[in-house]
Amino acid sequence: MINTTDARSLLYRPGMLTPDDALRLTAAALGRCDDGELFLQFIASESFGFDDGRLKTADYSRDAGFGLRGVSGEMTGFAHANEISAAAIARAGETLTLLDPARGAAAPPPRASNRHLYTDASPLDAVPFEAKVRLLESIDAAARARDPRVVQVSASLAASWSVIEIVRADGFVAADIRPLVRLNVGIVVESNGRRETGSFGMGGRRLYDDLFLPATWQRGIDQALAQALVNLEAVAAPAGEMTVLVGPGWPGVLLHEAVGHGLEGDFNRKGTSAFSGRIGQRVAAAGVTVVDDGTLANESGGARRGSLSIDDEGTPTQENVLIEDGILKCYMQDRLNARLMGVAATGNGRRESYAHAPMPRMTNTFMRSGNDDPAELLSRVKQGIFARSFGGGQVDITSGKFVFTCTEAYRVENGRIGAPIKGATLIGDGPTALTRIGGIGNDMAIDEGIGICGKGGQSVPAGVGQPTLLLEGLTVGGTG
Repeated sequence: MINTTDARSLLYRPGMLTPDDALRLTAAALGRCDDGELFLQFIASESFGFDDGRLKTADYSRDAGFGLRGVSGEMTGFAHANEISAAAIARAGETLTLLDPARGAAAPPPRASNRHLYTDASPLDAVPFEAKVRLLESIDAAARARDPRVVQVSASLAASWSVIEIVRADGFVAADIRPLVRLNVGIVVESNGRRETGSFGMGGRRLYDDLFLPATWQRGIDQALAQALVNLEAVAAPAGEMTVLVGPGWPGVLLHEAVGHGLEGDFNRKGTSAFSGRIGQRVAAAGVTVVDDGTLANESGGARRGSLSIDDEGTPTQENVLIEDGILKCYMQDRLNARLMGVAATGNGRRESYAHAPMPRMTNTFMRSGNDDPAELLSRVKQGIFARSFGGGQVDITSGKFVFTCTEAYRVENGRIGAPIKGATLIGDGPTALTRIGGIGNDMAIDEGIGICGKGGQSVPAGVGQPTLLLEGLTVGGTG
């Protein structure tokens, strides 16, 4: 059992490291640097996988360690270890002597904050092992009973609980305790020798509580099964340039990948983004407002998957309006890139774990609602497709060019949704697609807590969202 009442004791232990040791060692190691921090972390995680009518995996792990980073100019020195001790931190500090001495005044610390967006309690301890297994068994049985065409069910449950503390050479100390949970349901259906799949997931920075309510996981089954049955009837997707209506919520992953990464500070400081040097310029159609907000809560009282009380450098997260009414307003910044670009950090310095240095990353990125009725947007489509859900995709961050696979999509003719289609891909580039938005629905939704963002070999949880969007002249790749 994890003692949530004294989480700090998981980082500091007598004879290994004390808070005073951490301050002293950080000051000694980073005194000649412009910026940097000692990042201490303890993390416990678990995952359960139920497949083919049986429990296939049940994993539990604990890990602890530190990352010590020094920054001088554009140079970064970083060392990490999975042993939290004064001796290990002292050894790590020796590697930073290779950095050039700071040339100016040391960067000021982040602003202090005592805000807590989520509970300190651990989801791992709140529910017994047996109850977690019973949940997955119940999902399997209920899904198979839904429809005789269901031939396979997979359900997974995962959670983590992380304690972090950030110590700076100037004496600044910030801490955060982060829960994270996720439930996924996958269903395979078969009819006349044809098999199709559907999936649905949900989660966030909270306890397991609502995920164990029958109404919650039954809805997950309904959504996954509905998608699988739709795909069972799907015909070959058309191909060519056409009007595309993109649904609300999870399809915001396209915005995240094709546009969001191009608005991160490092790519723009280096001039490798299609948005570099364009602050104050029109980069999207009128009415398009794109926001990254690390403070978002969800309906159940917890925080969204990408939310953080502070980022991984100690900066409080905030709402950042990146594009407002089509005009580029700012980039997402960590401390290093913000300092070099002469702007303020925006609370977007994130890292996968203590073993990684921070970089500018998205939190919850979404497009705000417009004024259009989604039904009216549909009526404008004479010949095109409606993309309701997306799977994987590929994006070139420098150009914004993307290829995304639709996991649920339909033909649209004369303003009416027609047959479901299979094998559709959306092809284009983010900067151009932003200018071809012809309608913005009034139904903005955030995804239900399944996003994982990859960049530079690091993965972090993230949220995405958008309203229904009407895109003109988008290329659709298909087999029909």
